[in-house]
Amino acid sequence: MTHGGRRALKALLFDVQGSATDFHSTLCCEAQRISAGRHPGVDWAAFVNAWRAAYFNAVDSARPSREKWVSVHSMYRAALRSLLDQYGLTDLSGAEQEELTFAWQRLAPWPDVVPGLTRLQKKYTLATLSNADVSAVVNISKRAGLPWDAVFCAEMAGVFKPEPAIYHMAAQYLALPPGEIMMVASHKYDIRAAAALGFQTAFVIRPLELGPNGAVDVDYDERFDINATDFLDLAEQLGC
Repeated sequence: MTHGGRRALKALLFDVQGSATDFHSTLCCEAQRISAGRHPGVDWAAFVNAWRAAYFNAVDSARPSREKWVSVHSMYRAALRSLLDQYGLTDLSGAEQEELTFAWQRLAPWPDVVPGLTRLQKKYTLATLSNADVSAVVNISKRAGLPWDAVFCAEMAGVFKPEPAIYHMAAQYLALPPGEIMMVASHKYDIRAAAALGFQTAFVIRPLELGPNGAVDVDYDERFDINATDFLDLAEQLGC
C-alpha cells in the first residue's frame, strides 16, 4: 500500500547545503573566527549571502563534463577572491582564505536533521543528491553524524542540478524508478526539476537559510507531494 494514496516510496534523496545544513550560521561564525577581530565593520551576513550568490552564478555559467570537471571547492575559492576587495578582506592570507573556503565542508546540520533522518532511515533508503563535491558531502556528513545510506553528487553525473542527468543518475544507482524516489529540498527549482522527471517531491522550509533577514521562499505549494516544516515533520507525514 502507498502512504496517503501516494505511489510506493522506497528511497529519499536530500539536498545538503541549505536543506540539511545551516551554511549561513556556520560561515558567519567561521568568517568571524578566522578574521580574528580585524574587520569589525564587515556585515558578515551580507558577505556570506554574496559569497553564496557568486557560487550560484559560477554553477549557472559552468559547462562541466566528467572529463573536465571543475570542483565546487575551487568555485567557492574563486568566488571568495572576487569578494575580498568589496568587503575589505584583502589582508586575509592565502592560508586563511583556504581555511575559510573549507568551512563549506564543516557545515552544521539544522537541529531537526539528525533525529529526522534517523526516523526516516528505519523505513526508507536515504541518500544525498548534492551539487557539492563528493569529498565535501562526506566530510560534512561524518562531522555532523548524518546517517545516509549513500552519497550521490553532481561530479558523479558530470552535471549540476537541475540538469536531468543528475536525477537519472541517482535513480540508476538506486535501481529504482523515479516514481519510487522522493526528492527532498528547501529549494523549489530542485524539486520542480525532479518532479518533471517523475520523482515524488517534498518541500521543506528553511526560513533562516539566508540568515534572520534573508529573503527565503517558504510558501507551501500544493503541486508538491509533501510540504513540511522540517525533517521531523517530513518523517511524521511519511509515517515514520
